[in-house]
Amino acid sequence: VLLLCTLASTAFGVADLGMPGWSCAPDLMKRSKTVPASVHSLRPADIDVVGALGDSLTAANGAGAEHGDLLGVAIQYRGLTFSVGGDKTLDEHISMANVLKKFNPNLAGYSIRTGSANVWETAHLNAGIPGAHSQGIIEQANDLVRRIKDHPEIDYINQWKLIHIFIGPNDMCAWCVHQDTESAENYRDNIRKAVQILKDELPRTIVSLTGMIDIRLLRNVDADNKLCKETHLIECMCEQFPEVTDEMLTNEAKAYMQREQELQDSGEFDTDDDFTLIIQPFFEGVTDVSRNPDGTPNMDFFAPDCFHFSAYGHALTGKYLWNNMMQPVGSKTYGNFTDDGTPLLCPEATCPFIRTTKNSADCTKFITN
Repeated sequence: VLLLCTLASTAFGVADLGMPGWSCAPDLMKRSKTVPASVHSLRPADIDVVGALGDSLTAANGAGAEHGDLLGVAIQYRGLTFSVGGDKTLDEHISMANVLKKFNPNLAGYSIRTGSANVWETAHLNAGIPGAHSQGIIEQANDLVRRIKDHPEIDYINQWKLIHIFIGPNDMCAWCVHQDTESAENYRDNIRKAVQILKDELPRTIVSLTGMIDIRLLRNVDADNKLCKETHLIECMCEQFPEVTDEMLTNEAKAYMQREQELQDSGEFDTDDDFTLIIQPFFEGVTDVSRNPDGTPNMDFFAPDCFHFSAYGHALTGKYLWNNMMQPVGSKTYGNFTDDGTPLLCPEATCPFIRTTKNSADCTKFITN
């Protein structure tokens, strides 16, 4: 079924990946009988509002561009982003928002079509800015809070919100040149400041932070591709510098991941029942995509610049993001980007919630209705 979906989309110029007919047991799809008071008792259907902070991957630059159309990478296909993209349906395109819409058709905040972050009609609560480094999500957090509080149809006090953050590739791509400002410690501290703004201003919020990706993936993809190398020299200097070894790239990515993990493990965002931060580590260890029979990379995963994700790449990423959200902390699996046949997970019957540190440790105390 997945193969047929991908081939059907390819016929229109851009490959994609959907999950036709996906559903879970009725008891797992329903909302809680009463609105949960605890973030650790949140069923997917209890989420009413989604938003996002990030860079050009959250803006989905180039996601809908056809192969070879480098100019198309400048277009922000926000409706296709792996987190809050709401174009199409889950049958046609996998994203966190499209999965959540299966649980709650009245979900608000997801982005649609194309456009920049300041165009409300399409961006909605997708505040991601192309080119942003981790410091940039501090301003984005303030912007997102303003949008949520000012919207007349959002009850920011009582409605449960899920905010997704993915940031860091631009930090990593400049790290070898600016090791002071782009250090793993500064990266962590910038994310901390942004999440603290959300915690201070938005009650009833769960923050899902996608872990750092290893930029070595780009090096493996462009090894024999002149066009990719040339575009990466502009987009990701550190990946192209010969003095930066594969080991250095991987070690720095791991340092970023470890600093992110510190934010979750510290418990500093687990002090109130109505807010938490969870790391989704599915990118860890990912250094390649699927390969063609001749051994060359399957470029269907990438936009024409070999850096940003295509619609298919976003869909595959969205699947692993969702699956991590359904898996207990400490048992989250890493993504396999060489295979698009991994199933999309349903909530566990014994713990039908978006998994947090506390309900992963003991779910029974959070089952109230």
